[in-house]
Amino acid sequence: MKIWFRQHAAASLDAAKQILRAPGNFLFNVIVVAVALSLPIAGLTLIENVRPISNELAIEPELSLFLKTNVSRADATAFADTLKKTVKSAQTSAKITFVPREKALVSMQTNSNLGDVLSTLGENPLPDAYILSFEQHIELSTQQSTPAKIEALAAQLQKLPEVDHVQIDSNWIKRLAALLHLAQFVLIALAIILSVVVITVVFNATRLQVLSRQAEIAVIRLLGATSQYISRPYYYTGAILGLVSGAVSLGIVAGALHPMNQAISEFASLYGSEFQLAPLNAVFSLYLLVLSALLGLFGAFLSVRHQAKQIS
Repeated sequence: MKIWFRQHAAASLDAAKQILRAPGNFLFNVIVVAVALSLPIAGLTLIENVRPISNELAIEPELSLFLKTNVSRADATAFADTLKKTVKSAQTSAKITFVPREKALVSMQTNSNLGDVLSTLGENPLPDAYILSFEQHIELSTQQSTPAKIEALAAQLQKLPEVDHVQIDSNWIKRLAALLHLAQFVLIALAIILSVVVITVVFNATRLQVLSRQAEIAVIRLLGATSQYISRPYYYTGAILGLVSGAVSLGIVAGALHPMNQAISEFASLYGSEFQLAPLNAVFSLYLLVLSALLGLFGAFLSVRHQAKQIS
């Protein structure tokens, strides 16, 4: 065991010496790899910040049903019985709330910037409406779509002669879930592509190191050095390159969050929110550092294997 530790300590020391011999080349490779790693890490940071909000997001799906403007108040009130029968026939249960047009107008004048515009119209342009609140919750974290029964009910209500328009108010959750799913797929594809870029950069950097030390390798080989002994420092160099690049990319993403949060806070304040992007936690960052080091190690392994004739 002591021999194994001694061999790896010597290999890591040799790798450090190789880096110090050409720090400019090492720094250039670090920048290239770090930029490549920053894109998927930035995407992962964004998704991880949005995920807690989306996982906690659960609302009661609602149907907003707008009657035609020519429907009288008596007919609009009596329409509640038709609604109850239709909901029951659809084998669903919902809380039915009648919203008279006067109440809707006052609410719009109070909660929007259209008060002055609405006051100039002279008459209330809004129709009477009903809101159907269902008991079943839609969890965005499980990406459940609006139940088929509710969609079928909306289509059935739309056909009634008194109804002008039916809107499923939870449709936006389905769109957000689909958008997050698409973002995850794009992030995975981007990570795979840029991982190939990282491996290629490390491959070429290791190849140049091997070619520049061919004479030295030949002498060491004549002295009895094994292929593993010769290859081991290059493995450490590739792993160090990946590790340092991963740390730099995490720093780049963390540094970019500050100006982004300034812009986000201005936008979020308009909706009464204090949403801020936070860097990845320590555990996640450690995983990414290990993954970066493994990518560098794999690139060096492929390069050394490709140059086996020069180091054997």
